[in-house]
Amino acid sequence: MPDPLSPAELRSLDRAHVWHPYGPMPGRQEPLVVESASGVRLRLAEPAYGQRELVDGMSSWWSAVHGYNHPVLNEAARGQLDRMSHVMFGGLTHEPAVRLAARLVEITPAPLRHVFLADSGSVSVEVAVKMCLQYWRSAGRPGKHRLLTWRGGYHGDTWQPMSVCDPEGGMHELWSGALPRQVFADAPPDGFDAEPDEAYARHLRTLIADHSHELAAVIVEPVVQGAGGMRFHSPAYLRVLREACDANDVLLVFDEIATGFGRTGKLFAAQHAGVSPDVMCVGKALTGGYLTLAATLCTSRVAEGISRGEVPVLAHGPTFMGNPLASAVACASVDLLLERDWEAEVKRIGAGLEQGLAGAAALPGVRDVRVLGAIGVVQLDHEVDMEAATRAAVSEGVWLRPFRDLVYTMPPYVTGDDDVARICRAVCAAAERG
Repeated sequence: MPDPLSPAELRSLDRAHVWHPYGPMPGRQEPLVVESASGVRLRLAEPAYGQRELVDGMSSWWSAVHGYNHPVLNEAARGQLDRMSHVMFGGLTHEPAVRLAARLVEITPAPLRHVFLADSGSVSVEVAVKMCLQYWRSAGRPGKHRLLTWRGGYHGDTWQPMSVCDPEGGMHELWSGALPRQVFADAPPDGFDAEPDEAYARHLRTLIADHSHELAAVIVEPVVQGAGGMRFHSPAYLRVLREACDANDVLLVFDEIATGFGRTGKLFAAQHAGVSPDVMCVGKALTGGYLTLAATLCTSRVAEGISRGEVPVLAHGPTFMGNPLASAVACASVDLLLERDWEAEVKRIGAGLEQGLAGAAALPGVRDVRVLGAIGVVQLDHEVDMEAATRAAVSEGVWLRPFRDLVYTMPPYVTGDDDVARICRAVCAAAERG
């Protein structure tokens, strides 16, 4: 083993060679060096703003729902390493992937029955789009090749997902002239508990009907729009989409990469509306934050339609598809979640966020405060000063990652009440100073 690098050496090499997400090269801010993580805490290699340990308020971009260094997930990884860490999925299969697929079919809304294992959330959306386009091509209707979504969404950073992210003011506006041109509805009205707006429902129905001849699918994030703005909307609009898609022969895709596995208070956000999509994408919390893995599920209608086509295969096959190590950890993560009273955990965290963030509404520059499930959001009336907000949160002993005009938190489900209160203090501090 090479000698460990000092924090200063790590930062120097990082600045010279490592391109961090959504940042320039070289970076303008020095990242904090994490040396280990356990439970809900990140241990830094050296103190930052007086803190050596930080409570993770982000679940590592919403994935580490069980916290870090969990003995059950560690054992699942070690046990699978002793058998095999990887084997190609073309022409071969293995127990971890088969068990995972069967488990996902069991817990997701019927009639989703078939599972394509992908490398990441963004790739799972690519696969979902490819499924929908190929379904209509196989049905002899290649003109149905566009997608409809509503503004304010985010579906990933690869090509087709970028095309259905918000085209104005989003992260991918740069590519608006090159991406496939999709159909955009207005953003859904704010408020999970708000009365549905019938005028907006008519807007959705009309747009789907007017473009039905060219629409392969409608794709949305159900109930919560994540990285596009952390906005919550009424589940009633999902029912409108389901009815309009059925009436106009259009497929419906739900991107549950961020909302799946309990984050909104239901195991999957679609369950708030009591509807099921034709295709669903899951990821992030699937492996409890241990390894990259996602899945695209579809109905038998979609799978059989593709398989009856001129090209009767879904022409997609990532090298690490169905990776045994990731699949084994995912199986353990899903079982770990369902064996616990995750609903009570999410409800408890939500109550703590409601209480702890209530005072943020009175802070200068705060536009809105909202909580749903284990998601807490403080929206400002200005762009966050990232450096000042990060310093404020870290000084409180908490790791947050604000963006645009938002300071928000999605804690691990195992976060205790005292740590939830601490996270809320950090969110308020970041909002006040950022």
